[in-house]
This record gives sequence, C-alpha cells and structure tokens, in this order.
Amino acid sequence: MIGPKPAEGALTYAPIAPEDLPRGLTDAQAPGHYRLEPGPPDRWFDYVVGPHSWKAWLFPARQKLFSADRTAAGFDLTAHEDPYPPTAFFGVRACEIAAIEVQDRVFDNGTFADDGYARRRAATLIVAVNCARAAETCFCAAMETGPRARQGYDLALTELATGTGLLLEIGSDRGAAVAARLALPPADPARQVEARAVSDRAAATQTRRMPQDVAARLSANPEHPQWDDVASRCLSCANCTLACPTCFCSDVEEVTDLSGAHAERWRSWDSCFSIDFTHVHGGPVRRSTRSRYRQWMTHKLSSWHDQFGTSGCVGCGRCIAWCPVGIDITAEAAAICKGGPP
Repeated sequence: MIGPKPAEGALTYAPIAPEDLPRGLTDAQAPGHYRLEPGPPDRWFDYVVGPHSWKAWLFPARQKLFSADRTAAGFDLTAHEDPYPPTAFFGVRACEIAAIEVQDRVFDNGTFADDGYARRRAATLIVAVNCARAAETCFCAAMETGPRARQGYDLALTELATGTGLLLEIGSDRGAAVAARLALPPADPARQVEARAVSDRAAATQTRRMPQDVAARLSANPEHPQWDDVASRCLSCANCTLACPTCFCSDVEEVTDLSGAHAERWRSWDSCFSIDFTHVHGGPVRRSTRSRYRQWMTHKLSSWHDQFGTSGCVGCGRCIAWCPVGIDITAEAAAICKGGPP
C-alpha cells in the first residue's frame, strides 16, 4: 500500500499503514512556496499534492535494465526485473490519474513499449480521492483533469462534510471486488449530490488558467521576447521536471566492475534543463537557459499533442510551487500567447 505520508516537512508517497495518513494536515502553496500546516483535526484529505508523484513507483528514478557477464564464448545478457508485488496507490488525485494516463501513452504508444512499466501498471490498484479543496497553484479545472476523477480509478473516495463520512465510488471490476468485502450501505441520492458539489466548490476556487490556444501560439512564437525574460529568472535547476508527474526524460549509464567481467546498464531520470542532455558531437545542442526552458514548455504544452495526442500538463501546479524562484507556467504561457501571431 503506497499512500500520502508526511516526511521532512512535505507530503510524500511511501509505503503506509492507516495511522500514517496525514489526518488533520493541510498545505499552503504559492509560487516558490510550500508548507504543510495544521488543518481541521477531523479531516482526512484536506491536503492536495506535494513534490512526489506516482511516477516514482511506475517509472523509478533509477533502475537496472540488464547485466552482462563475460564467458569463454563471449558474454551473457540477463534482463533485470525489479520486484513489484500487487500494489495499491491510495489517495491518488484526479490530476494524478490524468498524469498516469499520459505516461501510459508515453511508455506504450504503438512504436515503443516499456515492459517493466506495463508490468508495474497492471499490478497496481488505484484508489482515488476527489479534492474537496484546491491549492493556490492548482489549475486542473482549466485542464479538464480534475478536481473530480472521471475515469482511470478502481475505487474513488469523496470526503463529505465533517462528521458525515465518505462516499465510495466503484470504477472497475477489481474495485467492485474490494468494495464487496466492505459490506457498505448504498449511498443515498443526497450524498451523491453532495459529493459532486464538494468537487465543484474546489474547482470554483481555482484562479489560474492555461490559454485555450496555447499549443498553436507556442509553436508559432519561438523568438518571442518572453523567452529571454523567463530565462533571466530560471536557474535551470530541473526542479520542475523532477516534480512533474508526466516528464519522462531519462539517461542510461554503463557500470562495470574492476575486473571487466561484469557490466550493468542503469536508467535514471534526466531533464531537458540539464546542459548535457543534448550533448552530441562534442557539445550540447541547447546551450542557453532560454533554449532549454523553451524546449521544456513548448514540448509539454504544444508538441506533446503531436506525439501523444494530449497535453503534457495536467494542472497539478507542482512546477509552480517547487520552482525556487516561483516561475508560473500559466503566467509565462499567457505572456507568450498575448498579442503573438496565431
């Protein structure tokens, strides 16, 4: 069971027991700001999202792919499979389900399939929690990815008014099998209406929006002066890509022992903000912060549609909160789209 657990001042996703859930905690988020704070003591799910995402479990930050051992006839290759028992993700928000579905397209898109990702995904039960509040940085409603989960879950919970309980919804046969063991009474229509109203209120508090025509305008404005403006603030630290639940860039590393008889290939997360990410023929292709930020934002909001048929952004707001200088992707998109050619 993987779920939300407070650690080192933030909300993390880790193996949990029921008593680990951050009951009575909420979060305050703003550009370049995140704090866990005391909330209503009887509320179970009044926090939103922290720096971790579920991709750390489905697409591990560092994993061994295979090993090679020298033999008299040459060498033997052994594929590596990390153990991944049947697992439940508990407390998955609607925007995070959308992010998982985006990565499903990345790792199995007809031309490329990651068998390890597919194996972990198939072994994962998803228990969603519909949001009753939104952080200042959230804009899932504008991206149509939340705050209420519409699909992609096995079970979904909505926390109703304090003291009135939770509404459980079934989204799959696996979820139905779990729910059947709980012997819960059917929800009356009034509670179903209240559950939808909870998410509607959370959506109504969101103030950030992504421009409707952002994909076309970004691709048409590679020389917009806003790229220079944001580059003057960006640290190229890669925090946004590490916190993002959909970014998938990686690198591979060959590791050998001192004897030269054993070698391993490892894959680890990388970032398009890294100067060496585009290193070819003796140097990097994207040398400036301007070009690297433009690549990240244009890929995520524009050319991702061409590759995967969807935006690479789900409106979770992590890149805004965890940017050390508080760069707001929605503000940058609006500045580039405003007055630029269509």
